[in-house]
Amino acid sequence: MYVGFTSATGPIPTTSHYVMGWSFRINGIAEGLDISQLPKLPNEKSKFMTIGLPTISSVILLTAILAVFYYMKRIKKKYAEELEDWELEYGPHRFKYKDLYKATKGFRDKELLGTGGFGRVYRGLLPTSKIQVAVKRVSHESRQGMREFVAEIASLGRLRHRNLVPLLGYCRRKGQLLLVYEYMPNGSLDKFLYDQPNISLNWDQRFRVIKGVASGLLYLHEEWEQVVVHRDVKASNVLLDGELNGRLGDFGLARLHDHGSDPRTTHVLGTLGYLDPEHTRSGKATTSTDVYAFGAFLLEVGCGRRPIEPQAPTEDMVLVDWVFSHWTRGVILQAIDPKLGYDYVKEEVELVLKLGLLCSHAESVARPNMRQILLYLEGAAALPDISSLCISSAGLTFAHAEGFDNFNNSEGNRSSVAESLLSGGR
Repeated sequence: MYVGFTSATGPIPTTSHYVMGWSFRINGIAEGLDISQLPKLPNEKSKFMTIGLPTISSVILLTAILAVFYYMKRIKKKYAEELEDWELEYGPHRFKYKDLYKATKGFRDKELLGTGGFGRVYRGLLPTSKIQVAVKRVSHESRQGMREFVAEIASLGRLRHRNLVPLLGYCRRKGQLLLVYEYMPNGSLDKFLYDQPNISLNWDQRFRVIKGVASGLLYLHEEWEQVVVHRDVKASNVLLDGELNGRLGDFGLARLHDHGSDPRTTHVLGTLGYLDPEHTRSGKATTSTDVYAFGAFLLEVGCGRRPIEPQAPTEDMVLVDWVFSHWTRGVILQAIDPKLGYDYVKEEVELVLKLGLLCSHAESVARPNMRQILLYLEGAAALPDISSLCISSAGLTFAHAEGFDNFNNSEGNRSSVAESLLSGGR
């Protein structure tokens, strides 16, 4: 390094200076600098790269693994299902709870289609197939009953008829049964009879629904490989497809037995107003049990009234008695649903109401079977003169036979009747 100074007269003489061990010469060369003799600083970067960074990375990775494991465990618990060896044979009809949960958006109230005493029904869209379904959540506490129920549900999944709502399958989880049905876009028939005063079905549509339900019941009773007793035939369980065809649904109470064998005794289940009086006494649900309920259904569709009207006067509270009183006075057509106006076929309405009375007879031997009923409805056979069948009000309905008149107008008493008849239900 040169530090030189000049003047007009020539170079200034060189002088040596020493500062803190460094020697400088004015207008000379600095002594050489040996870098190796400089003091060395600690290598902090090297220690961080070799020790600190791997340690931090390991901690982050372990934390991430634990977080994923915890999340997966929660998800698994959320969608946990019970599956036993005996259920494997029903595998094709079993849905994963996870898929049904996603299909119904977590069973949100927004997807709720309806609520009843036996469960809540949700609309769903299956995530893989994109098929619309109706998912019904049913509680079932008995382990043995659960096993029996699942076996029957799997069998019912094989039912195929144009007037039955297809049961696509089931799911079982933590004491719950989820029944998966094909979605019916127009909902239940009772919605058109009661809940929408400005929207109603005309007589042709109602009569087609009646014949469709009769055809479905005939298939269940006689045409399938086993006898199926539905046990809950009513307007709210008749669903309408896109063309307003009637389809009998909700097989949650259905029971099967082989043709020619006796049905077993069960709890009395069903809905007040549709219950066969013989069933309430014996506990045995037979095909005649469904015929009785179908009789109440016929009157319900024809009259636009529920089988039991708690707010009506005592003499008009039971629909079958009310229709019977019109028949005895020779004015049975006055019982027709006023929403129909005069747009109906007189002979068909009269047939439906009289057939409803015949099916509602308290003695099962006096009721026709579903094959005969369908023949009457299709005009292939003439309805017998019911006046010659010794039908009386006491013989028509359980109301008198069970002492219903003694309950007067007390709401509490009416509730106790319903509770006693429906005890043991789902």
